Amino acid sequence: MIESPLLHKLTGYIGGRWTDNAHGNTFDVYNPATGKVIAQVASMSEEEVKDAVAAGKSALRLTSPYSIETRRKWLEDIRDALKANKEEVGRILCLEHGKPLHEAQGEVDYAAGFFDYCSKHIQALDAHTIPEKPKDCTWTVHYRPIGVAGLITPWNFPIGMIAKKLSAALAAGCPSVIKPASETPLTMIALFTLMDKHTDMPDGMVNLVMGKASVIGKVLCESPDVPMLSFTGSTEVGRKLILDTAEQVKKLALELGGNAPFIVFEDADLDAAADNLIANKFRGGGQTCVCANRIFVHEKVADAFGEKLAERVNKMTVGDGINGDVDIGPLINKAGFDKVKRHLEDALEKGARLVAGKQPGELGDGLFFPPTVVHGVNRDMCCYQEETFGPLVPMALFRTEEEVIDAGNDTEFGLASYVFTNDPERAQRVAAGLRFGHCGWNTGTGPTPEAPFGGMKASGIGREGGLEGLFEFVEAQTVPRGF
Repeated sequence: MIESPLLHKLTGYIGGRWTDNAHGNTFDVYNPATGKVIAQVASMSEEEVKDAVAAGKSALRLTSPYSIETRRKWLEDIRDALKANKEEVGRILCLEHGKPLHEAQGEVDYAAGFFDYCSKHIQALDAHTIPEKPKDCTWTVHYRPIGVAGLITPWNFPIGMIAKKLSAALAAGCPSVIKPASETPLTMIALFTLMDKHTDMPDGMVNLVMGKASVIGKVLCESPDVPMLSFTGSTEVGRKLILDTAEQVKKLALELGGNAPFIVFEDADLDAAADNLIANKFRGGGQTCVCANRIFVHEKVADAFGEKLAERVNKMTVGDGINGDVDIGPLINKAGFDKVKRHLEDALEKGARLVAGKQPGELGDGLFFPPTVVHGVNRDMCCYQEETFGPLVPMALFRTEEEVIDAGNDTEFGLASYVFTNDPERAQRVAAGLRFGHCGWNTGTGPTPEAPFGGMKASGIGREGGLEGLFEFVEAQTVPRGF
């Protein structure tokens, strides 16, 4: 079982107190690298989730809101606590998620960046008076906290995803009820331990509930005291949240599924493109919503690019992330492993060629899936149509700019995309033509705290990061004053 000074309690946190399930109900947390149970965590009941909502409501201040200076201090304290405890939070994250230790600790720095950004730009949420005086009135715009926010996060970035949401919520003065994924609740408990110890937030400002999504989600969707939900996860669940909250007209911020095209033109720097693809695709074992899912390579450079990619992939190491000297850890669970294997089998059966990696029959037991590259992919294959969420690189050929823009957009998703070309005019044309909220040009980098990130089409609603993300948890109230 896991031991850590940041995990002295394995329970929820409601109204400023560590709160166990009244009936002692728990669920197991596994280390995907070993398959062993490393913790048993309290599974909260419907009544306990309602208590968390009530605690959040009690902490909400509208007529005498928390000052910008107070909120900035909360953000700075969380930032500093994360940075000071990066090694231990990263170790916990590594053990429950499986990603390499250096990558897990890097995620803690990434998370701290969101609290830092919001602290430095929180003044944007201050009231302002517009320069015009229409209708002989002075018009002041106030940014009011929307209210208690439900924050639901996935397992693939256990500290990064909550940082995006919680930093903006606290900047706005919104209390929150937070539900982490059941695969990775320990990192969230560590965060709450740090907030409990190092911040002076009022009781009920942050609340942690863990357990069954059906139980917790029901309360958050149905409660009139939760006017906003921020969710990161699958498009399927996002659609359900839209339906389940329609009657109350809740505000939703949704970061949903992806199917990212990674386009390599004939004039691209192939070494740089290959390096960026490796860094982009295999972070978190390929279990990220922004990683390349369909690699389109111009037919003139496809063989050369495939060779460079295979050379790099064959040098990568797979193993237990806690060792710190591996490139790829295990996949999160058996369902995730089986999906990647199914995509590989389907591609090979339909004519794709294995360039690097293992044949499906050579994969063995456990959750370790080697980095794999296949060539000759087409739109009839599962890896083209679906988000693989694993270390499989499917390569397809293209001839023209128009053809590849159409192919890139040939998906209901629109989260991230990447274009490699040394022609600036072509880059601008292709980026404008791709219906994706994020489009990297000669880079495979993903989101950053300083810039807005979110999806088009079925990949979501709203933005996280940047000034746009800072405004997600407020409502503008306009107050004209007559003379």
